[in-house]
Amino acid sequence: MALRPDEFYDHASTAADGERRLPLARMTGWDISPFEPDGLRVAPLRPPVLPEPPRHGEDPSDCSSCRSRDEGIWFNERWRLTRIAKVGVPLVLMLHPLDHHDLADLPDELAAELGVLSTHIARHVQALPHISRAHVYRIGDGGAHLHIWFFARPEGQAQLYGSWMVIWDDLLPEYPEDVSEADAAIVADALVASYGGSRRPAADSAGRRDEPRLVGGDHQLDPVPGAQLGEQP
Repeated sequence: MALRPDEFYDHASTAADGERRLPLARMTGWDISPFEPDGLRVAPLRPPVLPEPPRHGEDPSDCSSCRSRDEGIWFNERWRLTRIAKVGVPLVLMLHPLDHHDLADLPDELAAELGVLSTHIARHVQALPHISRAHVYRIGDGGAHLHIWFFARPEGQAQLYGSWMVIWDDLLPEYPEDVSEADAAIVADALVASYGGSRRPAADSAGRRDEPRLVGGDHQLDPVPGAQLGEQP
């Protein structure tokens, strides 16, 4: 059984100094770290907060992802794919189920489809010129509606390897929007060809909706390291 919140806090505090500051992580000494250890210090460890505050969208009637099910760059009967705007890396995409599910309550059929669909998306992101890798993340601390992140790592930028990339994304200047939008369209078209689906919501085929929009606000679903992946999309 995992430690109780108070036990975990007490255990962690044994490594902290008088100000409740833990030592710098080994990661800060990696050559891919965006920070130099000299002068860097850890924020004081705060006691647990119980009960935890509710995540956005715990009530489906107040879920922005449910309200935005016709927004995105690719759709099928169960999923939609959106592009996150105003990022520092070449491309950030987010995959959402149309119906209100989190990862732990995802029906088995959708869970199986998530694996195959994520593989297709990563494959098409990595096929873009000057993109070396697609990083895939699920966090879930900020938003109750499942959302899977896909970050495109630019070719040759070795400092953006690994788990620090989301921090670098927050530090880098905003990537050219027209380039990101064009690459997102390439990924979406490739996904239609390899997996099916459409560039438009299902209702669009009946002419009831406008052109789908590329979504930039969904990044607020999750605070993670870095503002973008910090689950506060």
